[in-house]
Amino acid sequence: MFNLYDLEQLSQSGISKEQALQQIENFRAGFPFLSITAPATHDKGITQFDQAQQDELVKCFDNWGGSRLKFVPASGAATRMFKSLFETQLQLTENSTAEIIDKDSAELFEKLSRFAFYDALLQVEGAQIENKLSILDALLDEQGLNYGNLPKGLLLFHKYAEETRTAFEEHLVEAAYYAKDSQGKARLHFTVSPEHRQKFEALVKKVIPHYEKKYSVKFEINFSEQKKSTDTIAVNEHNEPFRNADGALLFRPGGHGALLENLNELNEDIIFIKNIDNVVTDTHKVETIHWKKVLAGALLQLRAQIHNYIEQIENNPEPLKLREIAQFLENTFCICLPKVSINEYAPLLYAKLNRPLRVCGMVKNVGEPGGGPFLARNADNSISLQIVETSQLDLQNTAIKTMLNAATHFNPVDLVCSFRNYKGGKYNLHQFSDAATGFISLKSKDGKTLKAQELPGLWNGAMSNWNTLFVEVPLITFNPVKTVNDLLRKEHQ
Repeated sequence: MFNLYDLEQLSQSGISKEQALQQIENFRAGFPFLSITAPATHDKGITQFDQAQQDELVKCFDNWGGSRLKFVPASGAATRMFKSLFETQLQLTENSTAEIIDKDSAELFEKLSRFAFYDALLQVEGAQIENKLSILDALLDEQGLNYGNLPKGLLLFHKYAEETRTAFEEHLVEAAYYAKDSQGKARLHFTVSPEHRQKFEALVKKVIPHYEKKYSVKFEINFSEQKKSTDTIAVNEHNEPFRNADGALLFRPGGHGALLENLNELNEDIIFIKNIDNVVTDTHKVETIHWKKVLAGALLQLRAQIHNYIEQIENNPEPLKLREIAQFLENTFCICLPKVSINEYAPLLYAKLNRPLRVCGMVKNVGEPGGGPFLARNADNSISLQIVETSQLDLQNTAIKTMLNAATHFNPVDLVCSFRNYKGGKYNLHQFSDAATGFISLKSKDGKTLKAQELPGLWNGAMSNWNTLFVEVPLITFNPVKTVNDLLRKEHQ
């Protein structure tokens, strides 16, 4: 299947022949649908904390002196934010006097001065407020602000009386409030694309002195890129390697699940994970900061309990204690254990406890597309909490569709994680991923159809074998920017 040139190409990408062959086998066999048993709801799977509990958890986190880091996937381009504007730009290029019928474009022109990038836009040569095409060219094209090609993190999101801030800068401000350690240092790690890394690094040099002085914090900021070794091979309709015009194999990025490799290299005690576009202005940050601390406090308390139980299992506890531990797994993580013999019971409990831990904020479902919290059946026939994408489900199955329609909550990507085991060492996160949860999609290149394969999603299958707690958080903590006009919402003004 592979010639000598292919093997050299694989080697240069850090992909073994065995990995490529397994990926091709995945195309041929397909990925199985995930078996869900119920949506996670208030009745089972979604934890709610009252005010007294919240205060206790915040205090627990505030009094904790361990290391922490904020991990922000920031490599995606903002192209989709401006889809409507690109279409209007094309329309006006073909006919400069055409009437704008797209509502999003019309709203942007009507409220242009309310955007944080307004002043920067006016400074672009050739931009004229009365000329809509010139405004779109200045906003989207490389000769102007180039917002149609930049990642969201580099776009001006928010305007204040004294300054404007990019999404990247808003993450710095957030981190100063909940990711600052006892020495006054806030650590952040951003995953970026190679072509934009230099711009991020230049922004850091420009703004860090200002924010360090304003918030009495010392920032430690690192960047990493999605590794070539996490790319996946593409195939044609016959499940044979897809080749470019020069005969070379075609590889495609493995999706956000590839970032498990980047996450696995971090060493801090706890990691906050949040998407780059989910930020708000200072006026609305209080709730976000409060709930980040609530989630972190819950993680710290759970981790202490888990480590205590593991040590008890190592000391050959009485059957009554083992039943208590099993009850803890069921009540806390909704883990329903498979039936095993008495001799396998303690090792099974140990294995279920001795895992990475995540506490995930969940918001009430308001019709947003994307994943949600469910109870799912695992390969060993146990049941546990999982964040599930609709692409993982058999939507032709009536029972599955019924459960999907009964879902009450949505995943806003608001995680606090711990990779530390009970001895203080680090887990290898790859050992807790479910390789069977990747998925296949149809794409095209040079007019030819191809199949692409994505790795298990970072907070989906890549974390399938973690211990998981879902906590209801208020909707105000979830304010993504999917289209440019989302920046007109009150949370971004």
